[in-house]
Amino acid sequence: MERRTFSIAKAAGTLLVLCAVASLASSVPTFTTLVNFNYPSEGGLPYSTLVQGSDGNFYGMTLAGGITADCQGSGCGTVFQMTPGGTLTTIYEFDGAVVAGSFVPLLQGTDGNFYSTGGTSPTTYGAFFNVTPQGTLTVLYSFCALAHCADGYAPQGALVQGIDGNFYGVTGAGAFGSGTVFRMTPQGGLTTLYSFCPAGPACTDGRSSSGLVPGSDGNYYGTTQGGGAYNNGTVFRITPQGVLTTIYSFCAQTNCPDGTSPSALVLASDGDFYGTTFAGGISPFCPSAYTAGCGTVFKITPQGVLTTLYSFCTQTNCADGNRPEAPLIQATDGNLYGTTFSGGISAPACGGCGTVFSITPSGTLTTLHAFDFTDGDQIGPGVVQGIDGNFYERRRMAAAQATGPSIRFPWGLVRSRRLRPSLQPLESTPRLSPSRFPMPARGPRSITQRTDRFPRLPRPLTAGRSR
Repeated sequence: MERRTFSIAKAAGTLLVLCAVASLASSVPTFTTLVNFNYPSEGGLPYSTLVQGSDGNFYGMTLAGGITADCQGSGCGTVFQMTPGGTLTTIYEFDGAVVAGSFVPLLQGTDGNFYSTGGTSPTTYGAFFNVTPQGTLTVLYSFCALAHCADGYAPQGALVQGIDGNFYGVTGAGAFGSGTVFRMTPQGGLTTLYSFCPAGPACTDGRSSSGLVPGSDGNYYGTTQGGGAYNNGTVFRITPQGVLTTIYSFCAQTNCPDGTSPSALVLASDGDFYGTTFAGGISPFCPSAYTAGCGTVFKITPQGVLTTLYSFCTQTNCADGNRPEAPLIQATDGNLYGTTFSGGISAPACGGCGTVFSITPSGTLTTLHAFDFTDGDQIGPGVVQGIDGNFYERRRMAAAQATGPSIRFPWGLVRSRRLRPSLQPLESTPRLSPSRFPMPARGPRSITQRTDRFPRLPRPLTAGRSR
């Protein structure tokens, strides 16, 4: 099994940006800083998407901080609560014994508790757990409990709760090394519904799923980052019983104008699914290093008819952004909102540090904010709309920030932009959570596959605690 380490020095602490972006009908929006994380006591590297609980507070996880001296001395991560006004409370500190902080966002179940899948470590393979709003955490299932990890390991992608009360999710690896789709009861009873790549290296059914979203027909829809007919990712449909059908394979056209390596989907109010691809598209100004294109926004019907709505880096110097890395959300104004990994304003520290954008269902894109490193840089998990109409997002900083004669590593910053408060948000699907252990390679890999973009911290065994 390939293992990779994560350098805190290179990550330089994360920037948590709460960026509530104004709707197209509004004038110039403004940012408000809400929280600067105090590492390690308040955690660090908060990469997963925020979720707003029924109590109105936001909940999330960090990858580092908390109990120190463990997990390469960086801490194993935390679960935190944040009020809309920016009061941060650490409610649980991971220990790495059976579960650790994760990219996978929390999901509030119908019982009021939050559910997620924890990160892997050299001795653990990920776990399904719940945590109460007060910080009592219970591990319900530990992956790789079966021979050859037939039940999957390295869970990734956001969980969804079905109308049957069970949770549905994906893992990055499993019986054939390319991931699984699973169903989990709230008590931790796992059923593996599908294992990707059963026929061998070609993986025509896809590999490394980005997560699931419920369809209006009772089935679940998802994407894979690799595999498929052209080895550049797929869109699939899977029944609750585990019958999987590939409805689209990316790079179906010469030079991949339809995109490659898709993120998770969102079901829009028109009944179609929308998503982004990390590469591909028609991008006349795409940097020469990005030989596969700078990414797209697409629409796909439940029957598999795909329409490319926008190709990034169609503006000089990629002012419109490039490499969208997170799933979209549909906001209360009917438009879709998302982020890009890079592009936008050119800054010495990061080139283009990424953007926040809106796009209409017909494909008209507006760049709402371009990060300049002082307010955040690359790697943001995507936006979520709160009940106050604001959008919330977190970003990181990729290098140390100079403050006078000393060097400070900022471990979290929260900002917001105001949206009309009378609008109410629609349900959204958070983004893929790459695992600490990338999937074993099986056959030729697409040049745009993202298994190396988010290496993870090895985590030794110790004991955790709630706070």
